[in-house]
Amino acid sequence: MTLPFPFLAPENAPCPTGLLAKAQALPAPKVALVNAGSLNPLQGIREAVELGLADPILIGDIDKIKRTADDIGWDISAYRIEDAPHETAAGRAADLARSGEADSIMKGQIHTSTFLKGLLPSAAGLREKGTRCGHVFYITRAGSERPLFLTDAALNVNPSVATRKACLSHAVRLAEILGNPHAKAGILSPTEDTIPSIPNTVEAAEIAAWAKDALPNATVQGPMALDLIFSAAAAEAKNYASEVSGDADIMLAPNITSGNALFKMMVLGMGCCAGGLVMGLKVPILLTSRSQQAPARICSAALGAIVAAAA
Repeated sequence: MTLPFPFLAPENAPCPTGLLAKAQALPAPKVALVNAGSLNPLQGIREAVELGLADPILIGDIDKIKRTADDIGWDISAYRIEDAPHETAAGRAADLARSGEADSIMKGQIHTSTFLKGLLPSAAGLREKGTRCGHVFYITRAGSERPLFLTDAALNVNPSVATRKACLSHAVRLAEILGNPHAKAGILSPTEDTIPSIPNTVEAAEIAAWAKDALPNATVQGPMALDLIFSAAAAEAKNYASEVSGDADIMLAPNITSGNALFKMMVLGMGCCAGGLVMGLKVPILLTSRSQQAPARICSAALGAIVAAAA
């Protein structure tokens, strides 16, 4: 018998009750689900509807949507359904958001690149010219309501300094919306020293200097190694003066590889719940995936409801 892999957490944390309650106190947003005809996305939006987190608009092949709804025993006769073939579904969602008929957009059974191609270009009408988008994860552990906001671990592959500044701004804004008026952010690097041969340390110092004026309500420090972001004891041992060490609200990753690895280690190895969304557009975008557990899907839906209400 093969033993369980010892580095996997035995169970995942639930969606934080405080976040869920905050979202449920708001009117349910109109959520456009792109390519809604497959089992996982339809199950996910159903969960959100039953918790009062969504008023769904189901976009895709109407016959397939109805068949799948029948398969799971969900009566969708009261909900709006938009017939849009696979390649046009994201564009139809953009139309609805642009006209104010949808408050947020959720990814269904569609490749992420195809999904985003219909939403991110300025021609889609959801993003002001020059605005940079970023994805922010909201990560919590069982027994604690305190989140860590991680950006960007899902959207920008090798972001420029300007894009990383935008991602940090989105994370600070999300923290403010959720009730944290003075977030503390650590800019992740392999070391706290600025070393020209490690370009992201130089970039981190530049971003931290910029943030002093650009983000006056946040405390931003970098470059910071992971131990310094997480541990006040590590900072003390290294004689590193920091308001962020051991008290970080936000972590800004240098690229998608490091950010995504951290996100997955926290979910798989620590059992964290990680909801998230794309910010920088007219409406929040929920990038759900087939591997997400129900608590993460619910967390993402709750975040979407709160951000949509704050728009």
